[in-house]
Amino acid sequence: MTIPATPVDSARPTGVDGPQPVTTHRHGRTLVIRIDREAKRNALNPAIAAGIDQAMNEVEDDPELWCAILTGGPRMFSAGADLRTGAGEPTERGGLVGLIHRQRTKPLIAAVEGFALGGGVELVLCCDLVVAARDARFGLPEVKRGLMPDFGGAFRISRVLPRNVAFELLATGDDLSAERAERLGLVNVLTEPGGALEGALALAERVNANAPLAVRAALGIARHEIAPDETEIWARSDAAHADLMGTADFREGIDAFFARRPPVWKAR
Repeated sequence: MTIPATPVDSARPTGVDGPQPVTTHRHGRTLVIRIDREAKRNALNPAIAAGIDQAMNEVEDDPELWCAILTGGPRMFSAGADLRTGAGEPTERGGLVGLIHRQRTKPLIAAVEGFALGGGVELVLCCDLVVAARDARFGLPEVKRGLMPDFGGAFRISRVLPRNVAFELLATGDDLSAERAERLGLVNVLTEPGGALEGALALAERVNANAPLAVRAALGIARHEIAPDETEIWARSDAAHADLMGTADFREGIDAFFARRPPVWKAR
């Protein structure tokens, strides 16, 4: 399957100058959305949030688009939120990173190469289906920095992985191989390294072969059954995260990260 080397349609977030941090191209009725900040390990910043939001708005608003794929390119998905700038303010329709709180109707597939960590995994958890290269890794390392996943990962991870495995990722901060993730149900399709996007496009073709309104209705019911109302859990998650940001351990975790040294925890 040939994928255009140059996007035929690209998204430049309003007010963002310089290299585009998110690009898109159409592949039939599927829009491929690519995070493109490889020099910073695709760390999520305000420009990326704006780009994802704009691309996802296009998916929802264009009747000719029936499906979307979110990818980070051939080498990595995302290392999570940029610790210097943060991921930016919530967008009107998508919330955090333009996607975390979005009420979607159309199918969204994650195509994962390399690592998806922290906010990267939390973006994957927003998707309906996941295609990953065999050497991809998934992890929620926030506890190694004195924090907790605050983009929904703390409660969404246990919806797609067995309880004890989800707790292992949350408590240790260690990552999970794509092959184990596939056995446990997080990943739908495994590909050889470099083949995640092609595999996701093939999966999108299978989805798009069906009646689009029926697919949206079925997935909409399934999403509601999984998470009928997240208002209360979001409030608890936001409060817990805010408390952690006021601790000495959080400051130590960030200082240790930038100093490239092991943190010294004080439990205060």
